[in-house]
Amino acid sequence: MQTYGYARVSSTDQNEARQVLILNEKGVVPENLFIDKQSGKDFERTAYKKLVRRLKAGDLLYIQSIDRLGRNYDEIQNQWRILTKEKDIDIAVIDMPLLDTRTHKDLMGTFISDLVLQILSFMAHSERDLLRKRQAEGIAAAKARGVRFGRPEKKLPDNFEELVQKWERGEISFDEVFELCDMSRSSLYAKLREYRYFRKD
Repeated sequence: MQTYGYARVSSTDQNEARQVLILNEKGVVPENLFIDKQSGKDFERTAYKKLVRRLKAGDLLYIQSIDRLGRNYDEIQNQWRILTKEKDIDIAVIDMPLLDTRTHKDLMGTFISDLVLQILSFMAHSERDLLRKRQAEGIAAAKARGVRFGRPEKKLPDNFEELVQKWERGEISFDEVFELCDMSRSSLYAKLREYRYFRKD
């Protein structure tokens, strides 16, 4: 039997030292420690996939907390099933003793683990829905106050009309108009359409 540890941080500028220290205290040796530095939204992670390939029946996997395994609890439940049923290993979530498959390896123990994962899944979905609702309410309130989102619109030069007329007469090139207006081509095209539309009136 081998003892493994898995740690994850969401980005390369975050420090995994605390997780590593906790896993070391549990007896995880460096060659059996796998670390990912990326989002926990799914399980397409290099170190995690290497870990799963290494795991053998009877091995033990430590993780510091369930959210280090991932953020998507539907995916976590699926991976939990793969690891405990298909790979036939034990998992110990250090900060949540109820999620330790070594204890009560009977129907009741399995039921408790499944129940905890179901509750976590429900809480995660509820939290995401609440966050989306708050974001939508915040955006609506900001718009009502006149807050504008996105990049501020570039102001046209005062001599824009004169520049367009020179371009139309062939006195200057479109590239010169583009440089003098100092805006993206798509924005300049839009302003030209707008200018010509109102000029027709």
